[in-house]
Amino acid sequence: MTLPRRWGRRALVVSALLLLAALLWGGARPVGESLTRPRVADQADAVARGAAAFEGAGFGGISMAALSRNAVPWRLVAAALVLDEQARDPAVRIDAATLARVLARFGFLNGAAVVNRPPGVAATATAMPLGLTTGDVAPVGGSVVRVANLGCAACHAGVAYRPDGTPDPARAVLGMPNTSLDLEAYTMTVFAALRRFAASERLLPAADALFPDMSLRERATLRLLVLPLVRRRLAALGDAARPLPFPNGTPGTTNGVAALKAALGLPLIDGGTGDVGTVSIPDLGDRVLRTRLLVDGAYGVPGAARRATTRVDLTPDHRRALAAITTFFTVPSMGVHPDAALDSLGDATAVVAFLETYRPQPFPGVVDPGEARAGAAVYAQACAACHGDYRLSGRGARLERYPNWIGEVGTDPLRAATFAKPLADAVGRTAYRSRIAVTAGQGYAAPPLTGLWASAPYLHNGSVPTLDALLSPERRPARFQVGGHALDFDRVGLRLGTDGGYPRGYRPFSRGVWIDTRQPGRGNGGHGFGADLRARDKAALIAFLKLL
Repeated sequence: MTLPRRWGRRALVVSALLLLAALLWGGARPVGESLTRPRVADQADAVARGAAAFEGAGFGGISMAALSRNAVPWRLVAAALVLDEQARDPAVRIDAATLARVLARFGFLNGAAVVNRPPGVAATATAMPLGLTTGDVAPVGGSVVRVANLGCAACHAGVAYRPDGTPDPARAVLGMPNTSLDLEAYTMTVFAALRRFAASERLLPAADALFPDMSLRERATLRLLVLPLVRRRLAALGDAARPLPFPNGTPGTTNGVAALKAALGLPLIDGGTGDVGTVSIPDLGDRVLRTRLLVDGAYGVPGAARRATTRVDLTPDHRRALAAITTFFTVPSMGVHPDAALDSLGDATAVVAFLETYRPQPFPGVVDPGEARAGAAVYAQACAACHGDYRLSGRGARLERYPNWIGEVGTDPLRAATFAKPLADAVGRTAYRSRIAVTAGQGYAAPPLTGLWASAPYLHNGSVPTLDALLSPERRPARFQVGGHALDFDRVGLRLGTDGGYPRGYRPFSRGVWIDTRQPGRGNGGHGFGADLRARDKAALIAFLKLL
């Protein structure tokens, strides 16, 4: 049968539209590769590959799925941040230097030279702060948008310290904690800046000025696809005071449990305002000896007995098991779906290989060798049963046996209480049911103390500013400042004045925040171990702890 001419033309138009739609959707790229991962040599070993992944791999977080949760359209966000800064100070220029200053305020390390890259790992040429990974995705064929997300190094690459205890933000060490990273301030500032400028005609020109390499295709994608989506999401939040229902931590602390509950669709305490079980970012030295991860030991290696571990126990099976658990951390931190997180198992296995070799920056101050030897004996008697056996060697000490101890030590109970049975059951319903042995309600794990000297403030919630105050509970202040801080090498911890603030004249490299230990989840009580030691034994113990 011959169709009327108008029907033939209509069929041709429909066919053309269907073909165009197929081409558009067929050209979509929902997951992008990281542009911030350092290059490695062709014959690089697992340690080098792991260091590169730790520094800049995307771990599935550079994706359209993550963009709906944790990731951000980077060039729009950067432009909004700079415009927001200019609104406060009209003399501010719209340029990369202004963006770097804004990001440094939140503790991000801009342009820092990584001092412990293994051989075979090339330095990156990225302008992004350390730990902010970026890559391109295509919502539909022919489109492109630069996406940014948090990577391992955002939290777990810290500044190096000079011999006088001042931080050197131009030098960074992979594996050390970023005790100045303030994700709460970063999140809130991004939210406020987008709310202020998402509808402004100045936003895209500002992005053009910041990123002169931005293509016309990406500019069109931002205008036609991304900006309308951003505006709809902001409208959906209405007059909400914050973009997340839960607080996101303070400098050097994060709120992973609340983020995991949100990712898995579980109710939050008091709608989120009471889910304040924030955790201090740890040094990652010797963490590979653990059989249960998180501050409460909630994530266990399946089938692992509760016993002490030594280097002999670092078998391929143990490394793979830790790597699998590590991939699950991308669910709360990067917005990766649990069904997709295991796709990064190869990178995570290499990361574990790197962490097995990792050592923190050696203590840069002066340590009396005789006092440290005396402190080693005090440690063996008072601390080793929970935190592990360290052997003095040269100018340092190495963990040889780790007890994997978990229990009650009288510290603030809120964080342990937030990881209760409903959350444990929810994790068990994911694709990780055979990869993580989840246990709740055990108390807190006694962690390895490797890198302790640079990890202040102390306890699981970052509530005690110095080791001196930890060993003498009556000296623990109710309030103190943290973020961009210098270190006190005598008391070992934050360098503070008598009021808990920074010494007169000190200029932190990031924004300092006051911590109030009377707030929920911030209590500084408990862990009274060592309080009854003689003063000279406390001093000797602190000298030894500098060497870990």
